[in-house]
Amino acid sequence: MNSYWIATIGTSLIAFILKYGGHSIPQSWLEKPRIQRINALLPIALLSALVAVQSFTNKTELMIDHRAAGVGVAVIALLLKAPFPVVVLSAAITSSGIYNWF
Repeated sequence: MNSYWIATIGTSLIAFILKYGGHSIPQSWLEKPRIQRINALLPIALLSALVAVQSFTNKTELMIDHRAAGVGVAVIALLLKAPFPVVVLSAAITSSGIYNWF
C-alpha cells in the first residue's frame, strides 16, 4: 500500500468522523443565534473563495485574464439586480468573447 492509499483512507476516515460528530451535537447548541448566523454565512464565504481561486489563479500562479473580466461583468450585473441566468450568461459571454478575441 503506497502513500496515496494511506492518504485516501485517512481523509475518508476523518470525513466520516466529522459527519458522525456533526450528527452527535446536541440540538440546543445548534439553536444558538450565533451558530445559526455562522452557518448562514459559511456557504457564502466558501463560494466566494472558490470563485476567487478559480478566477485569479492558474496552478500556482496569480493571473488576471479573461476570467477576471467575466467576474467583473457578473458583479456589475448583480449590482444592477439582474436575474441569476442573466448574470451567468453575461459573465460567460464576456469571458469567452475576450478569450477568443485576444
